[in-house]
Amino acid sequence: MTLSSAQKELCESHAWDFSDLSALFLNCTLKPSPEVSHTQGLIDVSQAIMEANGISTEVIRPVDHKIAHGVYPDMQEQGWSFDEWPGLYEKVKAADILVIGTPIWLGDKSSVCTQAIERLYSSSGDLNEHGQYAYYGRVGGCLVTGNEDGAKHCAMNVLYSLQHLGYVIPPQADAAWLGEAGPGPSYLDEGSGGPQNDFTQRNTTFMTWNLMHFARMLKDAGGIPAHGNQRSLWDAGCRFYHPNPEYR
Repeated sequence: MTLSSAQKELCESHAWDFSDLSALFLNCTLKPSPEVSHTQGLIDVSQAIMEANGISTEVIRPVDHKIAHGVYPDMQEQGWSFDEWPGLYEKVKAADILVIGTPIWLGDKSSVCTQAIERLYSSSGDLNEHGQYAYYGRVGGCLVTGNEDGAKHCAMNVLYSLQHLGYVIPPQADAAWLGEAGPGPSYLDEGSGGPQNDFTQRNTTFMTWNLMHFARMLKDAGGIPAHGNQRSLWDAGCRFYHPNPEYR
C-alpha cells in the first residue's frame, strides 16, 4: 500500500525517541534456519516497525540452538552434556522488549515455545540491582500463526507466563493470523491473504507500538518502583505493611 504525503505525515510526526531500546524476538518455530518460517513472516512486520523507529532488534530461533530441557539456569550442572540457554539468557536480560512468536500445533503453542518459557522460568529467581525479580522493568508480547483454532489460547498462555515471571504486559500485546481451518495455505504462502489481512496487520502494529511505548515509559521511570516487591527485603524480614495475623 502506498501512503499519501498526508498519511505519511500522520504516521511519522511523533515526539518519541526509542533509539536506546532493544528488542529480542524468540521465534519458536519447529523449523531450523534457513527453512521458511511463517511465524517469522509475522515477526518481520513488528521488527520492521521497531527498526524504523531506531530500536535495535534480534531474532533467535531456539530450535537452532542446543537447549537442554529443565528448569535450572544451566542444565549442564544437572548432568546434561550441553546447554546453550545460559548464553541466550544473557540476550534476554539485555532486551527491553521480548516478543515470543509461536505456531499452533494441536491447538496449542509449539513444543519449542513451551521449552523456551520453561527456560525463562529457570532464571526467574534471579534478582536485579534493586532486589526485584530479574525480569522486572521489561515488557513482553506474543505473535501467533497457524491454520487452525487456538490463537487466543496460545496468547493467553504465553502472556500469563511472561507476566508471572515479571514482565509488564501492555494492552493489546498479542496478534495472530489464522488461515482456513484444516489443510491450507499458511501465512507466507501465495494466496493466503495473511500479509494483506487488515485485522492481523492492525493488531500487530498496535502491539508493536504499545510495547515500544511501555518500554519507553519503564526505562524513563527507572523500571518498576522498588518498594513492596523486593524479594531481598522480604527475605530479610520486611513485610511492607502485610497485616500481622497475630493482631487480628
